[in-house]
Amino acid sequence: MRDSATIEVSAIEFSRILREVRNQRRRGGEVDGISRQLARYVDVMADKYVNNLDVSMVYRLDRFGRGGHHTPFANLGYPAVRIMETNENYNRQHQDIRVEDGVEYGDVLEYVDFDYARKLTGLNLATLAALAWAPGPPANVRLGGANRPSAVLSWEPPEDVANIAGYRVYWRLTDSPTWDYSRWVGDSTEHTFEGIIIDNYFFGVAAVSATGNESVVVFP
Repeated sequence: MRDSATIEVSAIEFSRILREVRNQRRRGGEVDGISRQLARYVDVMADKYVNNLDVSMVYRLDRFGRGGHHTPFANLGYPAVRIMETNENYNRQHQDIRVEDGVEYGDVLEYVDFDYARKLTGLNLATLAALAWAPGPPANVRLGGANRPSAVLSWEPPEDVANIAGYRVYWRLTDSPTWDYSRWVGDSTEHTFEGIIIDNYFFGVAAVSATGNESVVVFP
């Protein structure tokens, strides 16, 4: 009985996932899951708070063919971002400490770039602090405007509505990796993008606290 129930639930869950995949393929947003939005949030924090550190977002689940820290979170349904050095040195990584044919291998203290490590630590701290001080993200975000000259975005307040000063809506061209345009809309829970056609852009909204800290942008 227990096995049959497990199979039935799994089939229902699989059907739900297929529906979500079909809906996502139809409306776009293949790179707009919550982990991607968190990555964009980290990118903004780097620009705001960390000098001379450029964030490049990598649209993969994890390291190619290997996995790592990111995948276990994603498998459990948690948003996750891994902050790391862009150019990996494979003489240092995943190596026993040794010298072979005149080449030094292994991750040793003398080759650690502490200034760079400080910047990455600062980026982690800035991101966590901003998220902690920000309101929860808007709920039930929806997008309309097919066959109209203006897109319409609507949403509901998060549970911690007392911490909200208002909302900021975002939009970007469909081939852009970052939220390039934004507008403060106050405490409204709906916004019409006059003259902005829904087919040409992606849209999102973030809740903003009285201190100016924003939630992660929510994709409809």
